[in-house]
Amino acid sequence: MNPMLNIATRAARQAGRVLLRHFDRADQLAVHDKGRNDFVTEVDRAAEAAIVNELRGKYPSHAILAEESGQHGDGETVWIIDPLDGTTNYLHGFPQFAVSIGLKHRGKLELGLVYNPLSEEMFTAVRGQGAHLNDRRLRVGKRPGLDGALIGTGFPFRDQKYMDRYLGMLRAIMQEAAGIRRPGSASLDLAYVAAGRLDGFWELGLAPWDLAGGAVLIAEAGGTVTDLAGGGNFLHTGNLVAGNLKVHQAMLGRIRPFLDETLPA
Repeated sequence: MNPMLNIATRAARQAGRVLLRHFDRADQLAVHDKGRNDFVTEVDRAAEAAIVNELRGKYPSHAILAEESGQHGDGETVWIIDPLDGTTNYLHGFPQFAVSIGLKHRGKLELGLVYNPLSEEMFTAVRGQGAHLNDRRLRVGKRPGLDGALIGTGFPFRDQKYMDRYLGMLRAIMQEAAGIRRPGSASLDLAYVAAGRLDGFWELGLAPWDLAGGAVLIAEAGGTVTDLAGGGNFLHTGNLVAGNLKVHQAMLGRIRPFLDETLPA
């Protein structure tokens, strides 16, 4: 295994153990508001500390961008961490949440990992080396378009100023796809695209830690990940469309009418 992926996998498992220890009593946790519909608990922080400590111990010169504690250090190599993607699900006992870790070097995403501790599914990818679920190689689905496709999405829950346009996109895609799913953990949704469980995915207003790990998975599984205009600016804007090439192009076509200069692609 790639040595950096080995360390990331170890860190994710440690965070997963923290999450599982508290999952059965999540309704008793102290919850703090970070913003509208955006929450943090001591479990988020403990899981993040487990990841940061593992990475820091092996790669002390690397920078870290973590959801709860922010930026640690500076440099060409940056670990991008979400210790608990799906906090609202977790707090309600809804079994859909994950640990997400990405690695960016000189501006390029090089490594991605999404770990579901409940199912013990470890989705991993290293640029140029393919994507895997545990020991099985992953490929995106072969759906030739939106007809019959199962598409994942996420509502723009933090900032709802684009809600009307998002609902227009939802309506346009829903009219052609076989179904739409919104499970509530973007990193797992992206991992499911890489595994062919979802044919495509789009969302507005994601943070880098929501999508860094999953974007590498999809690219290494043969899929396409872009911003809403088909460019590569998704890590900056937080607006993302993903799928195999044909589904991705079909989704872009349905989304394009709702874009203008006020909605960053």
